[in-house]
Amino acid sequence: MYPFNKMYVFIFVFLTSLLISALIIQINDEPSIHKTEDKTVTSIVNTEENKTLSLDERMSRILKDERLNGSLMGISIRKADTGEEIYSHQGQINLHPASNMKILTAAAALEILGEDYQFKTEILTDGKIKGTTLQGNLFIKGMGDPTLLKKDLDTFAMKLKQEGVEQIEGDVIGDDSWYDDIRLSQDLNWSDEPSHTGAQVSALTLSPNEDYDAGTIIVDVFPGNSIGEKAQIHTTPETDYVKIVNNVKMVDAKGEKDITIQRMHGTNSIVAEGTMPLDGTSERAWSSIWEPTGYVVDVFHQVLEENGIRIKGDKRVGITPDAAKMLAEKESMPLRELLIPFMKLSNNGHGEVLVKEMGRVIHGEGSWEHGISVIEKTIIQLGANPETIQIRDGSGMSHKNYIPASELTKILYEAQKRGWFPSFEASLPVAGASERMVGGTLRNRMATGTGLEQVKAKTGTLSGVLTLSGYATTKEGETLIFSILNNNYLTDQYEIAAIQDEIISVIISYP
Repeated sequence: MYPFNKMYVFIFVFLTSLLISALIIQINDEPSIHKTEDKTVTSIVNTEENKTLSLDERMSRILKDERLNGSLMGISIRKADTGEEIYSHQGQINLHPASNMKILTAAAALEILGEDYQFKTEILTDGKIKGTTLQGNLFIKGMGDPTLLKKDLDTFAMKLKQEGVEQIEGDVIGDDSWYDDIRLSQDLNWSDEPSHTGAQVSALTLSPNEDYDAGTIIVDVFPGNSIGEKAQIHTTPETDYVKIVNNVKMVDAKGEKDITIQRMHGTNSIVAEGTMPLDGTSERAWSSIWEPTGYVVDVFHQVLEENGIRIKGDKRVGITPDAAKMLAEKESMPLRELLIPFMKLSNNGHGEVLVKEMGRVIHGEGSWEHGISVIEKTIIQLGANPETIQIRDGSGMSHKNYIPASELTKILYEAQKRGWFPSFEASLPVAGASERMVGGTLRNRMATGTGLEQVKAKTGTLSGVLTLSGYATTKEGETLIFSILNNNYLTDQYEIAAIQDEIISVIISYP
């Protein structure tokens, strides 16, 4: 009996082995979307097998990615010529848009303010020029311009010199009354406030360079001359309005460059800490300013003195009298041009300024409350269902903004019908375009793939939120509108970006 039983055991083991081998072969035939151990992404969209699959089947494969486990993802894809929604995955779920909120803000601003709209800054006086003396106060009145630079203040000073002014008997006064005095949007995180992404909003503000991050200052750290000494620190613009606390020490050339730069909450003390090697490269950071109106007044006061204009009075904040006389003014670039840094670089400050400006123009009050009401009414005209959308700011920094992917694609569809659409489309980042003011926040996405310059879309990033919405041109030359909203993920955002890029590849390969 034993040999007989042994033979059965042998046959059982043999057959079991064959079955297991077959299962292994079947499992290995399934397409691999990613390798978690090295974080690389293997495309499934360009395989011969995948070309025979429907749009739903290709999307379904991507959505099985384990990196999406436990998170929410809303997707909507529409035909640009008809508005027909050809694919939706949780497209009606209310999700955080992050900076995709800027799509709504930009569309509303173009609709309400117009492509040619310009912001103003005025120089006025309540006195008279007698001889070389301005007998009275000098006012600099801000009307929301986020593109005001130090060189513009230099131009104002030169114009005063051309009028023969060499001395001001009164004060230099900053007027920010064009907007209300609430500086931060209602849901801005406390931890974001010292950063340039959370800069305070004032009708009178200053940008340090042509990125136009209004209400900020640039801090540069350079190597010092010897070990143990402090590094060198410079600001742009130079001003006494901020206090730099320099705790960066020089170390050996082989040492590590490890520098942090942060403004202390509620103050204008900016603390730089860490180490800088002798042959280290410079370190640059943008810091927001506490009370940017005073910042402009301080820099303007300094510029006047640099141009040889003596000031007997003080520098302060106040309101320009109605009877004040205009001495000079500066107009910003038109809105169509401002949209380039706003959308390409995802400039949060521009979003909030546009909200307040719309409130001022339509309701006579430059506030978030009145500006948001303007956006809400405008998106209804652009086909969106207001009952599915909650708007709390203009930049997307709030975690209380909500919009479904399908509503975003509706707005993007209707926007095509407006006369201002070419300006809107031109403001969107272009995938893979290396030039900063063309590719913007998409310049390093899809840079070597089929998405190169076929995708124009707005990105959005918050903690646990990554979004992408815009227009894609397929291999057949058809334009599709899409919105991809990832929320509540715990993995690295670059992993989620890789999944989004995979979806874009599917869209481009449609049908």
